[in-house]
Amino acid sequence: LIPDDGVLVVWSSAHRPPGPRDIPLIGQSLAFRRDPIGLLMTLARTYGDVVAFTMGRQKTILLNHPDLFKRILVTDFQNFVKARGLERARALLGDGLLTSEGDVHRRQRRLVQPAFHRDRLRGYGAVMTTYCERLRERWHHGEEVDIAREMMHLTMGIVAKTLLNADVESDADEVGQALMVSLMHLFSPRTPFASRLERFIPALSRRFDHARETLNAVIHDIIAQHRSDGHDHGDLLSMLMQAQDEEGEGGGMTDRQLRDEAMTILIVGHETTSSALTWTWYLLSQHPEVESALHAELDTVLQGRTPTMDDLPRLPFTEMVFTESMRLYPPVWLIGRRALTDFQLDSYHIPANSIVLMSPYVMHRDSRYFDDPFTFNPWRWKHDAQRNRPKLSYFPFGAGPRQCIGEGFAWMEGGLVIATLAQRWRIRPLSDQPVAIAPLVTLRARGGIRMTVEERAVARA
Repeated sequence: LIPDDGVLVVWSSAHRPPGPRDIPLIGQSLAFRRDPIGLLMTLARTYGDVVAFTMGRQKTILLNHPDLFKRILVTDFQNFVKARGLERARALLGDGLLTSEGDVHRRQRRLVQPAFHRDRLRGYGAVMTTYCERLRERWHHGEEVDIAREMMHLTMGIVAKTLLNADVESDADEVGQALMVSLMHLFSPRTPFASRLERFIPALSRRFDHARETLNAVIHDIIAQHRSDGHDHGDLLSMLMQAQDEEGEGGGMTDRQLRDEAMTILIVGHETTSSALTWTWYLLSQHPEVESALHAELDTVLQGRTPTMDDLPRLPFTEMVFTESMRLYPPVWLIGRRALTDFQLDSYHIPANSIVLMSPYVMHRDSRYFDDPFTFNPWRWKHDAQRNRPKLSYFPFGAGPRQCIGEGFAWMEGGLVIATLAQRWRIRPLSDQPVAIAPLVTLRARGGIRMTVEERAVARA
């Protein structure tokens, strides 16, 4: 096994952080391919907060301390760009908000930001609960469902309607399958020579090419519908089509830019929340005492009526459940940056082009900041318990200028989905089903999670 360019990495030991002995030519690539999360957990436990290793020819640094995260993501963010995992994502997302850099990213973020202002979120809330009500009416007592698939359909429909004014429910299975193929192709841990093989054996990427065309067709249809009726629907896509950059040349977005942003909105906007909600239902099913406390709060506050955005501040335990779920299963489990220049990190010299990795999954299980860190305990998020915890000990949405622009949208959606569905349904696991994680771009459940829905009595005013 050799890296793509056949170059053997020699990393000077002077001021190098501690780390494992790398296998010549491939480093930790095979270990990462077999079990990426297990490898990162082991490295952090064994070597501390700054760990050096290689992935093929790539010098790599794993960080595991809130102060170090702040250096990379906030204080010195200009010295870093997205790492290779998201560079590969350009094959699907183009130069959308997630993958663009520098001036392009700043311009696009400025154009997108108004869609996530609080007044806009209020309008989105009604759509979210409408879609949730449709789902809870479709379920039947004792029915077996794949909760991962149900949450994917739900969040995709919500994002498409609120931000793109499109109805994709009839295409959800096709889009979901195309998305899974794309994520597996782009983000599964790879052998060092995978890129070279794909260049010489086109058949290896044929399924991805077909999946990308499927997703492109959906996005182009949505854009064409907006252009044909010529109306401003008050959604993000309408805003982008009409946007003029006052600080730039004053031109609107090109068709390619619209496609890239719409693709990013549809995929990223539903994928992360879908993952978070899937793990939330799984965790609730494993902890009946938490589920009972959640139901008690919903019955007391809502008394049978559909929740609204204004109810969320009165549902603190619902928020704590969602917060704790994203602690144990953060949708974005790994954040990577590539250093543009040499830099000093504490006493260590980090060379230019090194990849810096930060894992919310690893950090969120650190006993320095979370008592009994492997236990699902929403009560740990009471305000008094949070005071002495460093801010970036919990960072499911990243931090700094690249922090997720849709964080407020996701918190509202998560709270409303949990409140609306749990108000009427208990969701029970199948006893004989193994549940495993699939660490792609988000932390999916491998093969989904089959569960049974059970109707519960709802307290009414």
